[in-house]
Amino acid sequence: AGISVDATDLFMQADVKLLIATVILILVLLIVIYRSPILAITPIIVVGIAYGAISPLLGWFAENGWINKDAQAASIMTVLLFGAGTDYCLFLITRYRDKLLEVENKYLALSLAMKESGGAILMSALTVFIGLATLGLADFGAFERFAVPFSFAIFIMGIAALTVLPAILALMGRAAFFPFVPRTEEMERKRAEKKNKPYKEPKPKHPIMSKIGTFVTNKPWLVIIVTLVVLGGLALTSTQIKYNYDLLSSFPEDMPSREGFDIIAENFTPGELAPVKILVDTKGEEINLTSQIESLSYIDLVNEPVTSEKDSNIQYYEADLNVNPYSNEAMDLIPTLKEDMKTMLTDAGVENADESYWIGGETSSQVDKKTVQERDESIIQPVMVVIIALLLLVYLRSIAATIYLVGTVLISFFAALGLGWLVLTNFFGAESIASALPLYSFVFLIALGEDYNIFMISEVWNNRKTQSIKEAVKNGVTQTGSVITSAGLILAGTFAVLATLPIQLLVQFGVITALGVLIDTFIVRPLLVPAITVVLGRYAFWPGKLFKKED
Repeated sequence: AGISVDATDLFMQADVKLLIATVILILVLLIVIYRSPILAITPIIVVGIAYGAISPLLGWFAENGWINKDAQAASIMTVLLFGAGTDYCLFLITRYRDKLLEVENKYLALSLAMKESGGAILMSALTVFIGLATLGLADFGAFERFAVPFSFAIFIMGIAALTVLPAILALMGRAAFFPFVPRTEEMERKRAEKKNKPYKEPKPKHPIMSKIGTFVTNKPWLVIIVTLVVLGGLALTSTQIKYNYDLLSSFPEDMPSREGFDIIAENFTPGELAPVKILVDTKGEEINLTSQIESLSYIDLVNEPVTSEKDSNIQYYEADLNVNPYSNEAMDLIPTLKEDMKTMLTDAGVENADESYWIGGETSSQVDKKTVQERDESIIQPVMVVIIALLLLVYLRSIAATIYLVGTVLISFFAALGLGWLVLTNFFGAESIASALPLYSFVFLIALGEDYNIFMISEVWNNRKTQSIKEAVKNGVTQTGSVITSAGLILAGTFAVLATLPIQLLVQFGVITALGVLIDTFIVRPLLVPAITVVLGRYAFWPGKLFKKED
């Protein structure tokens, strides 16, 4: 009860802090990146409207018994909503700004921007929505309870990005970008003439991304080899990760329940906090296993058995382990205890000894938790990959592109795990990470990683109709690089906010997911994916329509 109360208090405190910190961070990043106060506020308004609809609707779902309330889900949903929602807004805003440089009529510019980016935004939101919904396949309650809040939030946010945002942009027009208002060349000439000032030629757009696009298309094999070596090395590091199933380790050291455990461990035995509970069916045999259980090397103390009032054959023992009952070491002892109990009952003459005892308690529960989580991972991860692959196949109509786009986000995920492990152990002093993190991180990084894939590849796909392979890829990187970088920084920043909370589970999740987003933003999307596309050449989108042939 003490542990549960502390957990509830921590998450209640975290929600408000998380919301405030996330909004402030997004505002600061948007102002720094776009240098426009109005533009910085616009995505926050759109996400805020979506949040205002999502939160009470989820509460209504819970009141009707359709979903279960979950404090962790609420906290992470806030980060997801503001991070991913701002990304969707930026994709449209950036395209709108580009069109305002070409078209004088703001409504026509917005219409063209919607036409060119709306499909990618819709597909991105659909990918994340379905990807997160796969958590509903879980048997483990904490996984299953995340499915509806996460996927529903993205669904509503996708609708808001394609309806509320265009309406706001249509009302504000060019004023949204003040003081750096985008104008056509003709508009700038007239403005210069009106002010009796010489007309200045506009600076090239996205010069840094243009250089990156040129480098990648000229030396694709070098880019592929270097990035795969780096990502592969980090991915191999992920095999060294140690996991824990201990809720207490997620708490700050000064939390009452954790302090209480430390006092018990120091003054009594570690196992006193969570004794192993053993039920025995004697099948009519007169036995007492107290001394035999106590003689086991990993047991400190055993209480005399209590006999059930309803069935005199049922005996109940409580045994204290001589190690932390929440540790992996204790979990490894449960299978040994089962074998020892079977031997004791067999020696005592109890028939069907392996069906005549049950082991419960926190340690045994953690063993079951591990089993259920591994089952969920084995189902959800491949199902999610297949679903996203099918969505990409339908959208791109290319088997080749589907394979390498899915492959890049998979290696990106494992690299994020490896890098996250290095950061958490070296800078946060972690000795292990929460067992739930691989699945949480997988679902988020695979879905969100494909977001950026879709946006970049959609641009290449449009370019290929009139441009050669290298030109299409180079221009795709140039045209989408800045917005993807901005979106990635904002999304990574919002997840990094979790690292400021006192709950280790959220700290670890925030660090790994933020690093994964940065890997996607700065390595996979601008370098690896374009390089693979160039190497595959006209067959990058096989068997769909091929690129125009090189001159």
